[in-house]
Amino acid sequence: MSTDTLRLAHPDAAAAVEAAVGHRFDDRSLLARALTHASVSQDGLKDLERLEFLGDRVLGLLAADLLWRRFPDMAEGELAPRLNALVRRETCADAARHWKLGEAVRMSAGEERTGGRNKDAILGDACESLLGAIYIDGGLGAAKTAFETYWTPRVEELIDDHADAKTALQEWAQEKGLGTPSYRDIDRDGPDHAPIFTVAVVVQGLESAEARGPNKRSAQMQAARSILVREGVWPSHD
Repeated sequence: MSTDTLRLAHPDAAAAVEAAVGHRFDDRSLLARALTHASVSQDGLKDLERLEFLGDRVLGLLAADLLWRRFPDMAEGELAPRLNALVRRETCADAARHWKLGEAVRMSAGEERTGGRNKDAILGDACESLLGAIYIDGGLGAAKTAFETYWTPRVEELIDDHADAKTALQEWAQEKGLGTPSYRDIDRDGPDHAPIFTVAVVVQGLESAEARGPNKRSAQMQAARSILVREGVWPSHD
C-alpha cells in the first residue's frame, strides 16, 4: 500500500477526529496511516509501527512536562507512577474514545465483527499513532494542542488512579477489617462491536457500588473508585 494509494476509509469520521484534536492535516496520507489498522495494512505496516513508536515518545514527553510543571515539589519517585497513569494503554484508549477514533479507524471486516472498534489495544495504538502523525505534520505545538484536549483537564483524575483502584480498595478494606472486596457481573448490553458491561463491587459492611464500562476490568475499576471516593479515601473531581 503506497502513499499514493492510501486513502481515508471514513473521511467524515476523520474530519471529526481533526476537529476533536484541533489539528487539520496538511499531509492527508499521515492521517490515513494513523487511522489504518494492521488488519488491512500491507507494506504500510512498517510506517504505522513507526508512527506509534514516535507517538508513544511524544506522549511521554508531554505528560512528563505536564507533571513537572503541575507538581513542582514532587520527587522523581512520586512523578514516575503518575506518568505511568497518564501514558498507560487504558488511558490512551479512553483518549481515543474521546476523539471518536473507533469510528474512523480503517480495519478488516473480521476485526470489526469481533469488536475491534472498541478494543483497548487497537484504540490505544491508534491514539499513539495519531499523536505521532500530528507531531510529524504540525510539530510539537500541534501535538500539545491535541494532548490538552484530553489529558490536561483530567490530570488529577487520571493520576488518582495510578495506584490501581481495585488494589487500593482491597488494601483499604483489609486495613479496615472489612475483608476482600468481591465483584459481580450485573449486565451486558449494547451491540457486539461496542458492548457495555455493568459490574457491582461489594465490601462487607458497606453499600455496594455499580459502574459501567467498555470491558469488565474498566467497569470494576470504576466501581472500586466509586467506593474509594464515597468513603473519602480518594478525592472527587466531579
